[in-house]
Amino acid sequence: MTLLKAVLWDMDGTLIDSEPVWHESEMQLAREHGGQWNEDLAWGDSGKPVQVVAQHLVDMGTQLTVDEIANGMVDYVFQHEKEHMPWIEGVEDVLRRLAEAGIPSVLVTASPRKMAQNVVDHAPEGAFVGFVCGSDDLPKKPDPAPYLAAGRLVGVEPQDMASCIAIEDSISGLTSAAASGATTLAQVGFNGTDVSEGPQFASISGYEGLGVAELEQYVRLRLNELDAER
Repeated sequence: MTLLKAVLWDMDGTLIDSEPVWHESEMQLAREHGGQWNEDLAWGDSGKPVQVVAQHLVDMGTQLTVDEIANGMVDYVFQHEKEHMPWIEGVEDVLRRLAEAGIPSVLVTASPRKMAQNVVDHAPEGAFVGFVCGSDDLPKKPDPAPYLAAGRLVGVEPQDMASCIAIEDSISGLTSAAASGATTLAQVGFNGTDVSEGPQFASISGYEGLGVAELEQYVRLRLNELDAER
């Protein structure tokens, strides 16, 4: 019997190598409108809702409203992703293997609905059964609500979330996923910040050699640990 019930995927820096494009959008807006911004600040805000990043840009002197900055960031990145979806190497193969094995994938992102839908539309056929996004009326990461909602999409109750793998790359996302009870993996290959002190169960770097059996083993180890703690 398969212990792995679903895989819940963050988007930026986990499925697609898009964080550099977000940073480009932020620095361009700051440069053109009197603000101060750099790579360290950009990486520090990775994984946070667009509105939070926009407020930080305002605080650093960018002379636009939060909504103007947020809309400008989204439009910039969305256009780039429509033209070329920057899949992280190997992740499409993992998505195909999961779909072939009947293991559902759900996208869990703080990005707006149109960006989530664009990724799902470009993914291997049948890879995703749904998504939770920043346009949904839910508390945002690091709150566990987005991952609990993703679990409900595939019929997993909160007490059974350890049977779901969540793959994240930022402290905000890792905190959200771990707090939901999901067996959380940190994808450390594409994030410019150190998440080694995060709440993840384990860390991975890239997707080489990762398949259904390997993800199943992470769930098995986590469930064994939870049983031992009871």
